[in-house]
Amino acid sequence: MSTTTATEATRSDAGPAKAGDIKSRRWKTDSLWGLLAWIIGIAFFFPVLWMVLTSFKQEADAYTDPPKLFFTPTLDQYRSVLDSGIGTALMNSLFATAVSTIFVLALGVPAAFALSLRPVRKTQDALFFFISTKMLPLVAAIIPLYVIVGDIGMLDNIWTLVILYTSMSLPIAVWMMRSFFLEVPSELLEAASMDGASLWTSVREVILPLVSPGIAATALICVIFSWNEFFFAVNLTAVQAQTLPVFLVGFITGQGLYWAELSAAAVLTALPVILAGWFAQNKLVRGLSFGAIK
Repeated sequence: MSTTTATEATRSDAGPAKAGDIKSRRWKTDSLWGLLAWIIGIAFFFPVLWMVLTSFKQEADAYTDPPKLFFTPTLDQYRSVLDSGIGTALMNSLFATAVSTIFVLALGVPAAFALSLRPVRKTQDALFFFISTKMLPLVAAIIPLYVIVGDIGMLDNIWTLVILYTSMSLPIAVWMMRSFFLEVPSELLEAASMDGASLWTSVREVILPLVSPGIAATALICVIFSWNEFFFAVNLTAVQAQTLPVFLVGFITGQGLYWAELSAAAVLTALPVILAGWFAQNKLVRGLSFGAIK
């Protein structure tokens, strides 16, 4: 009896000790992973922070070696950028991005719906055709595009960028939105049809509210792609249809690189997309995780 009691006491003492060791090791592992995540996050954020700091410097302070960490902030670079005609490039970027995103959603939502809840014949072939258009390198298409656009008199025209941005984002948008539509049970459409609702009413009142986070996430990704696009814009525009990425190249001159002024222009260029992502982050997270948790 005494031996059994001693053995049970030893096990009861060892149990909490072993649990404490496991908890301690888990805490150390979580701490290491957390520290690593902070290091990676700071490493990725540091260039952005340095760009913002440089935008508040004078050009002479931006060129110092070693870099000057303490300086008198100034808004001279932002005033210079605003006076250099960034407004036209900003309006061109806003127009091309907004209109192309609207076109992508107007074309992509019906296509994704048809390929998911109402599949057509040879659906997989259609999906492969959509995604195969992204396999051609842009540099291989620029010469025929330049010739065609020049022949129809559409060079340096903002509508040329709208059409190209729409075609560029549409395949990805169809694939993304199709995955969101696939998460919607087909029984909902059947139930709405039995209640007398038309197909358009069922889509508008039942399906679209359910997939709205996914559509918002798709729209935001299309906005980012169009806003940051440079290759088509720099080759097919000159002055009238110049977008913000092309405008930034103007600060690289034969006289040198204006680091502080370029940093200020880059901050103003990135700010609209950052604000859009900030305000739409809830929709973006819900959309990208749509259907991940049942």
